[in-house]
Amino acid sequence: MNLTNVIAERPTKTVYRDGNRCIKLFVEGYSKANILNEALNQARIEETGLPIPKLLEVTTIDGRWAIVSEYIEGKTLQQLMDENPEKKQEYLEQLVDIQVEIQSKTCPMLNKLKDKMNSKISQTQLDATTRYELHVRLDGMPKHNKVCHGDFNPSNVIITEDGKWYVIDWAHATQGNASADAARTYLLFCLSGEYDTAKKYLDLFCMKSDTARQYVQKWMPIVAASQSVKGNERERELLLHWVNVVDYE
Repeated sequence: MNLTNVIAERPTKTVYRDGNRCIKLFVEGYSKANILNEALNQARIEETGLPIPKLLEVTTIDGRWAIVSEYIEGKTLQQLMDENPEKKQEYLEQLVDIQVEIQSKTCPMLNKLKDKMNSKISQTQLDATTRYELHVRLDGMPKHNKVCHGDFNPSNVIITEDGKWYVIDWAHATQGNASADAARTYLLFCLSGEYDTAKKYLDLFCMKSDTARQYVQKWMPIVAASQSVKGNERERELLLHWVNVVDYE
């Protein structure tokens, strides 16, 4: 494999292009279970018929795990927003349309979103009372089985030259409540300091999915707490703010 053309770098992985293949090479010692789960998620999402890069193989390169997928030529929605700020609203609408399309699918073999969030809340450094309240709130939320991306943002949507879209990075995919996934996207915009975009996104999501804003907001502390387990100190501080501003009943 040719590992000279780097297209993305993250703390735990480097992504390369090798012709029509995309190679995601993880750091040494990265969890084998997490890598196999990501590949399994991708394979299962492929079966829903959603446009995503095809999984080609899972392998090792010099002792490091790698996921090899089809390479999709195009630009991310984030790149298009940055290059064409006057079209940002248009791209934001497209982002929401794609998310609603994803959430129209079911995939019964995916892990359950509620199970994942319960586990994450238990791992937080929040006090026992707050953790208990979050677990109770999560348990009381309606149980759905929609496909949830788990990290849905403009950088994970690729638009090809002929206008087709593909969604990448299914490591955090689950089945569950669509509003939890929307709350996650909203918080991702906030973590990037794009509060105005976050508000516009949420307005669009609620309108296009016919969802009450208050319903998505009920998910905010649960999602923020579950996401606070990872990330840097600044992100954790902001996420925990979302947990603490809630008045529990």
